Parts: sequence; structure tokens; C-alpha cells
Amino acid sequence: MVTRYFKLSDDVYVPGRWELGAPLDGRGQKVWTWLFRRGEPAAVDGPLRIPLSHPGKSLDFSVAGAAVPIVHEKVAALFSELAPDAVQLIPVEVDSRSEQYFILNTLRVVKCIDEAACEEIQRWTPEDGQPELVGEYRVVAGMRIDPMKVGDAKVFRPWGWPVVLLVAEDIKTAMERAGISGARFQDVTNS
Repeated sequence: MVTRYFKLSDDVYVPGRWELGAPLDGRGQKVWTWLFRRGEPAAVDGPLRIPLSHPGKSLDFSVAGAAVPIVHEKVAALFSELAPDAVQLIPVEVDSRSEQYFILNTLRVVKCIDEAACEEIQRWTPEDGQPELVGEYRVVAGMRIDPMKVGDAKVFRPWGWPVVLLVAEDIKTAMERAGISGARFQDVTNS
């Protein structure tokens, strides 16, 4: 049986929910969010803080800045149990909240996008003026992945499209059973 994989994203349709700003370092400077999308451990200085862009109902899973997952300690415990070698949990303080939250930094990038099965694919070209992005994806609409290319990964970002976080079905199921708020799942398995 083929493992199914899901895009894990922030459920922006939760009524009255909070909105998180970009992570800030101890000096109040924005932390470059690409640090948490490279698929490797991130070195950060001092305690990090997540400001509230819009106060509201706190969520167990949210996204701050550009695709940086912020998780409540119960979500962090779940990932530590089910995929301990696949994530780095970086403690953060969320403004006006006493609970412990973490940046969920994914430590794997997998080349798995099934281009033929996606609705639309566009790649960066030299003409786009972004030489560091040439060859990577500029657009991935209706993303589908080839599960046979994933191997044993349970949580990862797809190569060339690091704004997406993917999880295996057992993680999705565990999050749903635990009643994790703020998480939205979309099946991306091409089978």
C-alpha cells in the first residue's frame, strides 16, 4: 500500500483567529524566514519572538511570515514522537501568550513533485532576473507528488517549492486525533 502525503497548511478560515507576524530576534530584527525552508538545521541567536499581527483565538498550528510553521507544544510533542529526526523545534515566545510554542523547522527536502500530474508548472529562467532560483519552480498549481520518490520521509518540503510543508498520513491522522486547531490538509499523492 502506498503511503499518502498531505500538504499541511494554516487554516485561514478559522473564525476570530489570530494572525502571526514574522519571527523577530532578541534585538527585534526580522529573522530571514528562508532559514526555516532549506531542509537543514537553523542556527538562530537568542530567544525568538513572534508578534501578533492581529490578535484573536490562538491556534495549535499557524504560519508566521513566509511559510514558517509555528506550533503549540502539544504539536511539537507529536512531531518529536512520530518524526524525531525530521524536525528541529526552535522555542519561540508568542506575544501575549504564556503557552510554549516552537518553530517547526523541517530537516528534509525531497525531489518528488510529479510535474506531469500537476495542473500547472512554471520554472524560473535566466530571463526572470533571479539567477539563484533558475531551475526551481516559480508556480506549482494543483501540486501532486510521486510517493515512490519520498522514501521514508514523514515530514519534508518538496525540492524547488519550499513554501510547502508535506506530511505523511500517519502524522495527519495523529494531528486530527489530537484535535489540533489551525491545521488544514490537502492530499497531494499521485497514485
